[in-house]
Amino acid sequence: MSQSKDFAAVILAAGKGTRLKSGLHKVLHNVAGRPIIEHLMASVASLQPSRTIVIVGDERQQVEDQVCDRAECVVQEPQLGTGHAVQQAKDSLKGFSGDVLMLLGDAPFIKSETMEGMLARLNAPDAPAVVVLGFEPDDPLQYGRVITHADMTIEKMVEFKDANEAERACRLCNSGLMAAKAEDLFDLLDRLDNDNAQGEFYLPDIVNVAVKDGRTCAAVKTERPHEVVGINSRKELAAAEAQWQELKREEAMESGVTLKAPDTVFFSYDTDLAPDVTVEPNVVFGPGVSVASGARIRAFSHLEGASVGEGCVVGPYARLRPGAVLEKDSKVGNFVEMKKATLGEGAKASHLTYLGDAEVGARANIGAGTITCNYDGYFKYKTVIGERAFIGSNSALIAPVTIGPDAIVAAGSAVSRDVGAGDLRMVRAEQVVKPGWADRFHDTMKKKAAGKK
Repeated sequence: MSQSKDFAAVILAAGKGTRLKSGLHKVLHNVAGRPIIEHLMASVASLQPSRTIVIVGDERQQVEDQVCDRAECVVQEPQLGTGHAVQQAKDSLKGFSGDVLMLLGDAPFIKSETMEGMLARLNAPDAPAVVVLGFEPDDPLQYGRVITHADMTIEKMVEFKDANEAERACRLCNSGLMAAKAEDLFDLLDRLDNDNAQGEFYLPDIVNVAVKDGRTCAAVKTERPHEVVGINSRKELAAAEAQWQELKREEAMESGVTLKAPDTVFFSYDTDLAPDVTVEPNVVFGPGVSVASGARIRAFSHLEGASVGEGCVVGPYARLRPGAVLEKDSKVGNFVEMKKATLGEGAKASHLTYLGDAEVGARANIGAGTITCNYDGYFKYKTVIGERAFIGSNSALIAPVTIGPDAIVAAGSAVSRDVGAGDLRMVRAEQVVKPGWADRFHDTMKKKAAGKK
């Protein structure tokens, strides 16, 4: 990190978010397959804070269950505003002499380098008491304004409703993210008042208190307004998802990935696509997917928890579930589902197949309609298919079972015992032919039908 001192992160996550109209706490709603607060926690963790404190309140158990294995959770009760929320960390930070970074749990996209910039400014030679992260949105709406001098030191903070016409013309808005030295922070918080329409203690007011003391306060502006977007409603949640997906698509294409119809491809927070991967329209990547160079993900496929090797083909209309592994140059085609299964190098399952709890050897061929019967209602069992084995169409492989290398399973077989290397296994009922039976049946039935008319 660029700043010289340790820092503590205080994340505000006490408000439930009533506009979401949900039993789930607002910071636990997902964006890109990950709870909102986890995006923020990951960025903070990358800077290695000496302490991370999460302020909880409404539905606090939900938040604690999510994050308090990695952070100290402190309860705000009652909830009397953002300033009051940060004040709850006072006991936890007793004796701490570093910097304090104040973040919002419902603003997940703040970059680590932006946080570093705030802390660096806090430790600049002019020693500001408070640093505020400002931004200039396309539409300032009713954001609070940060009124600055030419050198970006702060003259005052003002809420939109309290701003005059000239102040409202200022385009630098308050993101709500701030930094201060611990030795200053709690003195300033103790001097806040709640003489306002909401009767709350507002965190931005610590700037005005410091300015009245003759202290310098400074603003840092992010050039990426999307970093500070807050999520408080279903509409804002959808907008955040769309914004994240758009940025991820651009990042993928800039890194050498071909997206045939970018707007129809959806990524998760950890999707890893190598250069020269091609993704066709209407593909969804759930969490935990990596795709190696030269692979092609065909249209309408869904992947989650899967590893796709070099030169592989997936789909169209394929589903890869957690534990699916495709090794180099293997292929799954339309309406193939894999779960906790490995398809060896050059192996193929071209259509209409379920491979669950299975290991398929290199260059094996899995015929249409093949099913690995892996579950008896209580336990899962494994199917092993050897190299170059050929599984005929409409076969049921009843696990646990092993098909040896170069073996052939005849179409329509139900295999419940191991098949040796190079063997043929055919499991079918004997075919019975009754000459003329169908003709006699049709004649009889037609006469019966005619008699009922």
